[in-house]
Amino acid sequence: MTVRLAGEQDVPGFLSLAAQVEHWFGPMVEDAGFHAALADHLRRSQALVAAAAGGGLAGGLLFGTGTRTHHVHWLVVGEQSRGTGVGRALMDDAIRRWVRGPAAVEVVTFGADHPGASASGARAFYERLGFVAGEAAAPGPEGGSRQVFRRTIG
Repeated sequence: MTVRLAGEQDVPGFLSLAAQVEHWFGPMVEDAGFHAALADHLRRSQALVAAAAGGGLAGGLLFGTGTRTHHVHWLVVGEQSRGTGVGRALMDDAIRRWVRGPAAVEVVTFGADHPGASASGARAFYERLGFVAGEAAAPGPEGGSRQVFRRTIG
């Protein structure tokens, strides 16, 4: 696996990853807003992919930089690659590439009562990376609860 900046050639791979998680996050593959966000992150060089050794994408990340607070806008690891370090590699690369402390990195993920919270492993994943659960966030597009997780850097 190789983590690298994403390019236009990776759009089909991002859409394939998105299709795997629409049951948790709502429609993306056919959603113009998702396509616009993806294009914007690619244009700003704030999208990463984990390219699998055999081709295709094992994971993808859309990141937003700020002065002191940065945001993980979207992080998905393909079903077959979950639990293999792909998500950690994407996050490590994003933080090394874009975050200069002192700063915070925030992500909105499933609330504790959301069915995807344990099924996806997202909350436990972020906790293992040093993120701490914070305030509630607006519900997701499917109506499920969301919560901000925050990690302080430097």
